[in-house]
Amino acid sequence: MKVLITGSSGQIGTNVGLSLLERGDTVQGIDKLKNRWTERIPTTVLDLSRCKPGDLPREMKFDVVLHLAAYAKVFELVEHPDRAMENITMLFNTLDYCRQTKTPIVFGSSREVYGDIHRWITDEKEADFVVAESPYSASKIAGEALIYSYHECYGLPHLVFRFSNVYGKYDCDIDRLERVIPLFIKKIAAGEPITVYGPDKTLDFTYVEDCAQGVIRGIDALVNGNIKAETINLAYGQGNTLLDLVNMIGMCLGKSAQATFEPARAGEVTRYVADITAAKQLLGYQPTTPLSGGLPRSIAWQREHGYLKF
Repeated sequence: MKVLITGSSGQIGTNVGLSLLERGDTVQGIDKLKNRWTERIPTTVLDLSRCKPGDLPREMKFDVVLHLAAYAKVFELVEHPDRAMENITMLFNTLDYCRQTKTPIVFGSSREVYGDIHRWITDEKEADFVVAESPYSASKIAGEALIYSYHECYGLPHLVFRFSNVYGKYDCDIDRLERVIPLFIKKIAAGEPITVYGPDKTLDFTYVEDCAQGVIRGIDALVNGNIKAETINLAYGQGNTLLDLVNMIGMCLGKSAQATFEPARAGEVTRYVADITAAKQLLGYQPTTPLSGGLPRSIAWQREHGYLKF
């Protein structure tokens, strides 16, 4: 199988790309930054927000495109809403390339599309495409709407994955995105203070190896024609509060967190636990790593790669 991955230098792109290579698939990456973790994924350096569909690789016919390229930090896009428009532009350029080349697309969307944070909806068919909590969620809603329109007008096969708080290997690239779990691990290990925005905020943390196996199952199902147009939650299916997260990290490190607690920030989801029934039924997806099992593995990976000196 030949797979084109946009955002291939990011966390999910790196994990999926390496897993595909290990089973013998051909992978071509596109990213505006080189991959800092590995040279095994061939990467075309290209800013998808400042190009045209014709600028994407044409040297081979791909079986599927996995579109992951995006600015993904919710509060960052509250402060810089222009980046939400760049997310939409990156998706449009990739999507129209898929139309022109008749290539199925897998889109990395987000739990953020579920709209009003107080309704706690997690059914794939009940996302609210009117209410957006933030510019980031608006960019994912717009992306999904574009993909659905391309299916209606051009018959383009697609699979939309709604990810939820993916963590684990290859998530320490702070030049690209400062993620809460590696940030808390680093600061608690060093005895530095942390600020927890919304200690009761309940989220569905997904270990990246579970996420990657779900994505690959989806790629296979789409390419093989077993699915043609689906939207699926991809998460662990269990909620933990940020206070739980901080306490678990402290236990794993044998340290007490110096935490200051503040209210959740503008645009942030305060509760999300995914219904992963569709992923299980359609893809045979079976996540195996709860947060209590994933955090020790994340800490071990950070130590192995020199991110923890303690």
